[in-house]
Amino acid sequence: MADFEKQFIQTYRLTTAEILYGFPDYPDLLQTYIWQDYDYAPKFPELRKFLDFWTRELDGKLHSVYVASKKVVTAGDFTHMEQEFFLD
Repeated sequence: MADFEKQFIQTYRLTTAEILYGFPDYPDLLQTYIWQDYDYAPKFPELRKFLDFWTRELDGKLHSVYVASKKVVTAGDFTHMEQEFFLD
């Protein structure tokens, strides 16, 4: 699905997650991973799918996840123009 369609028609939002996880070789240290994609708030199915993959496939144990979400395109951002332009 196109990013524009996700933003405008299906009201997906640009979602950023800061993921803190334990470093596998040094459990007392935390690493940071930033994940960003278009996702549907408040359920965040894409982020949940990614975190399920993380816990199933990666060694670093999740410590915490901080999520920010912002609607990027709003209806007021577009104006319909009734003109056509042709380039020769």
